[in-house]
Amino acid sequence: MKASKAILRKALFNIIGGCSFAALSACAPPVTETPTTTVPPVVETPVTTVPPTTPTPNDVTADRNIAEQLQLLATQRQLQTFVKALQTTGLNERLATPGPYTVFVPNDAAFAALPKTTVDNLLQPENRAKLEQLLSYHIIPGRFTANQLKSGQVKTLEGNAVKINVDPTANTVTVNDAGVIQPDIPASNGIIHVVDKVILPANFQASQKPNRTRQ
Repeated sequence: MKASKAILRKALFNIIGGCSFAALSACAPPVTETPTTTVPPVVETPVTTVPPTTPTPNDVTADRNIAEQLQLLATQRQLQTFVKALQTTGLNERLATPGPYTVFVPNDAAFAALPKTTVDNLLQPENRAKLEQLLSYHIIPGRFTANQLKSGQVKTLEGNAVKINVDPTANTVTVNDAGVIQPDIPASNGIIHVVDKVILPANFQASQKPNRTRQ
């Protein structure tokens, strides 16, 4: 009888112990698994060395005189005909002196708009004086930016005056009937304005008439 009671107590103890463990397990907070984060490998960016910028010969800088500036800009700004004409007459040497000068430079398209034989005739040795007259008519003494130019008559190196018209409303400048299309190219001894037409003096003829000898 005593043995049966001992067995009964042991069984009851095991049942109570199992229930207590189950209750404690139920009360414990759930365990949350932390997701594993994969860290990407660090890729080093190669260092690129940028070479220093070397200025091109055609860079516009104000430390060159007008003759030098025009020579450098002849191709870049399509001013080759005017520069060639300057060299033919020797006026490029004058535009290298202190001045100052303001030069209205027709571009190549402006010379191309003249009658076909005009430029060829002007470049002939016998017409050097006429060519110099024409080029001098594009140069005025003094240094005048587009904002400093005023409407009115201005005497040129050729001796006659050009008529300048400044229209602040339209923001345009014309010299006789030539329009300024690229203003204010600086130089050490003045300033350059590119125009869209060749400026012709009054009664200008491209070539001299040969003298006729009576028979």
